[in-house]
Amino acid sequence: MSPRDPVIAAPAAGGIARALLREVAQLLKKLAEEGEGGSIDLRSLPMSDADRDEVRERLGRGEVRADLDVAGTSEVWETRYAGVWWIRHFGSGDRIAAEEIAVTGVPAILVAHRADIVAAASRIENDLETPPASGREEGIRNA
Repeated sequence: MSPRDPVIAAPAAGGIARALLREVAQLLKKLAEEGEGGSIDLRSLPMSDADRDEVRERLGRGEVRADLDVAGTSEVWETRYAGVWWIRHFGSGDRIAAEEIAVTGVPAILVAHRADIVAAASRIENDLETPPASGREEGIRNA
């Protein structure tokens, strides 16, 4: 960098957080009014640790949480605002590989894919044709 190159100042702590929270509010309003939400890729933003902590604290945690183990580990939790979800995907060494806030009724990662449902329907039919392991069916009948 030469002395003539412009110096790009880092955003003040909280500036990115407040802008991000306003964007979340706009997406949530759009979801409420039009049924269409959106998502924000947190890894693409120049967020400081203080910004990330502020956003996480302000959104909080709601009642719903899911941990997934599909092609790596993922965490999904609804914030204290219904329809606002925090989603994290972990890579090797348990490092965050992707992180987003999704504004939607249910995040796509939690919705069963049609092909998986078709396979499950076939699998349960096959399982019902197979004799149960010792006493399992009797235990169900007696319950």
